[in-house]
Amino acid sequence: MKAAQWDPVQQKVVVNEVPKPTPGPGQFLIKLASASLCHSDLMSMAMPHTKPITIGHEGAGYIAEMHPSAENRGFNVGDAVGFTYIVNYCDECEGCAVHNNHCLTRESRVQGFNEPGLFAEYANVDASSCIVLPENLPPETSAPMFCGGITAFHCVDSCELQPGEWLTIIGCGGLGQLACQYAKAMGLNVIGIDVNDAILSSVKSQGADAVFNSLTNPEYASEAKAVMDRGPNKGADAVAVFSAADAAYQSAPKLVKLGGVIMVVGLPRNGVTFDALDIARGTYRIRGDSTGVPRRMKKAIDFTAEHNVRPEVEVYGSLDDVNGMVERMKKGEATKRQLVQFV
Repeated sequence: MKAAQWDPVQQKVVVNEVPKPTPGPGQFLIKLASASLCHSDLMSMAMPHTKPITIGHEGAGYIAEMHPSAENRGFNVGDAVGFTYIVNYCDECEGCAVHNNHCLTRESRVQGFNEPGLFAEYANVDASSCIVLPENLPPETSAPMFCGGITAFHCVDSCELQPGEWLTIIGCGGLGQLACQYAKAMGLNVIGIDVNDAILSSVKSQGADAVFNSLTNPEYASEAKAVMDRGPNKGADAVAVFSAADAAYQSAPKLVKLGGVIMVVGLPRNGVTFDALDIARGTYRIRGDSTGVPRRMKKAIDFTAEHNVRPEVEVYGSLDDVNGMVERMKKGEATKRQLVQFV
């Protein structure tokens, strides 16, 4: 089969012929219908790989084959499914209850990092990580929901806001735009912050009540608070940071209200730092979320289907396009989720 692989020698993505996998114990073989590029894929390419590795951890497709040990889980060959990106976990231990990457009984692996990824015609996934897709979420366009869409839903949901309250989204790329759609469907008011006017235009079209360019507008924080009309010093009930930029995290405290939530989503290379005194005295609360464990997927996918939440995507028709997709992401030129459809 064909697979798009990061070549550490050439320092680019190339399409190679690789062996078609065979599902192992507890696994399904998936015929990919779509795979999409996530910003964290760049983290994989920055790792010290010694040989080419198939990239990608967001995908959806059809069950092509089942290992005999995975045949009695309520799935059928041909089912359209989405899935999380962790393989080789027990789904039973204390670690798996937090995140399957914390499995205490097996050495779990991450697709696109230390396990072959999803920019390939076929891939093995753990059966316990799968969910059958609703009819209005076809696998040909649903790749960005796994992990981006699920992450965006969990992050907004975990802010525990009530209808009419304010959520500020810092970083309005693919995940931020999905977060905006989820927030509006939950009845929240949304402010979008980014450094790219084209991206801000996209999130505004998806329902944001106001948007601000933090690079070109030095008064963006005070103007955002004015839009909320809650007094000069009162910010948003929650601020979700989807950007991986240090400046994005540095701006979060001045945008959140006293006692509000700062949600950690984006992954800066050097981690994040908050003032310990502010945390100790409750100036703001720090939370984080991600794709979570498979059992949380149903709530996210059901909400997505019910409210017709859809990512803005740029669709490509060949694995040969993946290197260009990566280059556009590196240059900050991608304003939507980039997706390959397999035909």
